[in-house]
Amino acid sequence: MVKKEFKYRGKTLEELKNAGLKEFIDMLPARQRRSLKRGFTEQEKILLREIRSNKSDIKTHCRDMVILPEMIGKNIRVHNGKEFVRLMIEDEMIGHLLGEFAMTRKTVSHSAPGIGSTKSSSNISVK
Repeated sequence: MVKKEFKYRGKTLEELKNAGLKEFIDMLPARQRRSLKRGFTEQEKILLREIRSNKSDIKTHCRDMVILPEMIGKNIRVHNGKEFVRLMIEDEMIGHLLGEFAMTRKTVSHSAPGIGSTKSSSNISVK
């Protein structure tokens, strides 16, 4: 099975990496485009500096960082409020936010109802 070549808005991954940040910003959806046009925050600048320095273990609390083409192939650990979730950045993630891939809530799975949960179960002996 041959892997389909990745394209984002008609551009290949190599074209995206070679394009400047301004050209890439123009291809993004409205929310991401507006946030990047305002400029990077201090935390985002620190994160980009660590990514460009090829640091092996990158941890961040910056969940609202837009995934850029230069982040492809990196392992980033994003904080979900309790722990750091390991993410391997893939090409399909371009344009999304880091926080979209580090879920903050877990699914709740309840067991069977306990004694006293209904009127009839409160009269049953525990033995």
